[in-house]
Amino acid sequence: MRDAELLRPEGRVVALSGASRGLGAAIAERLHAEGYTLALGLRDPTATRRKLGEDRISYHRYDAAEPATAEAWIDAVVAHHGRLDALINNAGILRRVTWDDGGEAELDELWTVNVKAPFRATRRALPHLRAAGHGRVVNIASTDGKRIRDPSVSIGYAMTKHALVALSQAAKFAGWEEGVRVTALCPGAIDTELLAGLPGVSSTRLSPATVAEIVALLLRLPDTATIAELVVNTRLEHTL
Repeated sequence: MRDAELLRPEGRVVALSGASRGLGAAIAERLHAEGYTLALGLRDPTATRRKLGEDRISYHRYDAAEPATAEAWIDAVVAHHGRLDALINNAGILRRVTWDDGGEAELDELWTVNVKAPFRATRRALPHLRAAGHGRVVNIASTDGKRIRDPSVSIGYAMTKHALVALSQAAKFAGWEEGVRVTALCPGAIDTELLAGLPGVSSTRLSPATVAEIVALLLRLPDTATIAELVVNTRLEHTL
C-alpha cells in the first residue's frame, strides 16, 4: 500500500533533459511506468518519439549547448501541459581536462553543458515549480562533484559537477517556502557510453535502471523528507 505521505505521480508533469539514451532513457522509462507525465527536452525529439510513443509524453527541442533552448523548452512545457511539477537536469558531458590534457575549448564545453544549461533551465522553471506546491528539482551530479578521487580524474569535469552541487544548494533556498525541494544526486560510475575508455573508472558500475529508481524515490518523497545530496558510490572510499 502506498504511504499516504508520499506524493502521487498522477497528474504531475516532469521535465527531463537528455532522455534519448543511457541514464536519461532509463529515467524516462521508469517515471513513465510510475504514472508521471513527461516533457522531454531533447536535441532530436523525433528520434526519441519513435522509441517512447505519445502516451503522457511530450517532446521538445532542447540543446544544452544552445542557451536560448533552455527557456524555450520550459515555456513550451508549461504551454503544452499547463503546469510543471519537477525538473530533472540530466543532460551532461564528460571531456578529459587535466593538467596535461585538454584545453580551453573542452573546458568551456563542460561549463556550458554541465553548469550553465542547468542554471538556465532551473531559473526558468522555478516560478512554475513554486506554483505547483510540491515542486522538485533533481540534478544529476556525480561522486566527482564531492571529491577528487585520484590523479586520473578529469579536473574540468569534477569542477563542473562541484558547481552543479552548489547550484543545487542555491536552488534549495529559492523555493523552500513554496514546497520546492532540490536534490543533487551524486552517483558513481554508471554503465553507459559516457565512460567508455576513460582511465580510473571502476569496473563495478551502477545500472541506469538503479539510478532511475532512485530518481523515482526522490520525486515521491514528501516535503518533510528532503534529501539535499545523495551519494551513491560503487567503490569503497574513506570520504564517501
